[in-house]
Amino acid sequence: MTAIMSLQKAVPLEIEKYKAPKDARSLSKTHVAYTGAPRKHPLNPDQIILIPDPYNDKSPYLEFGRNDITHVEKLANVVNMEGETVSMARVWVKKGSLAIQCTPFQVSSL
Repeated sequence: MTAIMSLQKAVPLEIEKYKAPKDARSLSKTHVAYTGAPRKHPLNPDQIILIPDPYNDKSPYLEFGRNDITHVEKLANVVNMEGETVSMARVWVKKGSLAIQCTPFQVSSL
């Protein structure tokens, strides 16, 4: 495993056109939906990063394996006060899949 020496900006992940699931109820029995801004993983092309609140510096982010994602829905874009837009998506992940949740924090003495 190689160490990252500096922070890298996450690149947006383009959402491909999809087919609607045949039965949305059966999908919810075998999958869990997560919503956020999808990004390419900077080191592993088989992983994606999902940022639930892209304009919050303290927001956790999630990492999922691409093979664990069955369905993606494009949602409305989110716009901040400066007019920057971020594409949002709902990602359906297979139940039982391994994922990572990372929460950034600032180190300080109490």
